[in-house]
Amino acid sequence: MNTKIMNLFLVGQIFCFFLNFKLLAQIDNTELSGNLQIHDPSTIIKCNDKYWIFGTGRGIISKFSTNLKDWVSGPRVINTPPAWVTSTVPENNGVFWAPDIVKVKGQYRLYYSVSSWGKNDSAIALVTNDTLDPQDPQYQWIDRGIVIKSVKTNNFNAIDPSIFIDSDDSHWMVFGSYWSGIKLIRLDPITGKRISPDSPMFALAWNISIEAPYIYKHENLYYLFVNWGTCAQGVNSTYNIRIGRSKKITGPYIDKDGLDMLHGGGSLFLNATNNFIGPGHAAILKDNDAYWFSFHYYDGKHNGRPTLNIRRLSWGTDGWPVLQ
Repeated sequence: MNTKIMNLFLVGQIFCFFLNFKLLAQIDNTELSGNLQIHDPSTIIKCNDKYWIFGTGRGIISKFSTNLKDWVSGPRVINTPPAWVTSTVPENNGVFWAPDIVKVKGQYRLYYSVSSWGKNDSAIALVTNDTLDPQDPQYQWIDRGIVIKSVKTNNFNAIDPSIFIDSDDSHWMVFGSYWSGIKLIRLDPITGKRISPDSPMFALAWNISIEAPYIYKHENLYYLFVNWGTCAQGVNSTYNIRIGRSKKITGPYIDKDGLDMLHGGGSLFLNATNNFIGPGHAAILKDNDAYWFSFHYYDGKHNGRPTLNIRRLSWGTDGWPVLQ
């Protein structure tokens, strides 16, 4: 490599360094701003020059940002609930819970929960869109129906979906709340629905109060985040985030003390601190070389208002994730 090319290479590296440093500094050293009120935030996803996140609310709420720091409210996803909602979950009031989103070959797939408080007459459903930009002529959310449902005779609750696409292009959905714990099913990559009505359902984790699962793969290990405790009670919420890992997506997930999460194991990852109450509903965004950990917490300074938080995440020498 001659001197001129070497100099151009070094200039490019320095530019990239400062560009990444600027983004890191915006988040690491400054509190988030804008409209941060959100409950059960989805994984953050990027469309063109904007980051989007979705949350629990009437018709599913949305928010967007250009820098992961300043957040603005976006449009509601579902203005008129699908006809099947009333017949499937009669007690649902039009507020849909805990969405998650993934992009598959140019299509955005948004999964969400239809339920009512304290009951497992529930369903996880799917809507799709070719873009997240409301100004795009192609912008339109299309109802794809139910992915999986539960009824009172089932020992699981079909809420809190989280989608994982493995390196072999197998698609999975982890979900669950209370009852017999966290479950995993395989999805059809083409339709985004359950791969077959009677496909295996894997049990991954259990606790007397458990929900909001999320799976992330790092260096050939699968990390399962879950919530223990109670939510939606403002400053009285007891949510905390627990973690375990596995060599296979189907488990077993083992915590730092060697305990199986299916039998009550789960190492504490993030707990309440002062006015930072009940952190929950974890997700990870890898953006260039940076890892960002997103979740909500109940803000003790604002009467327990559910609030978005994003922190830088790194990986320790032992392979476990660490919040900075």
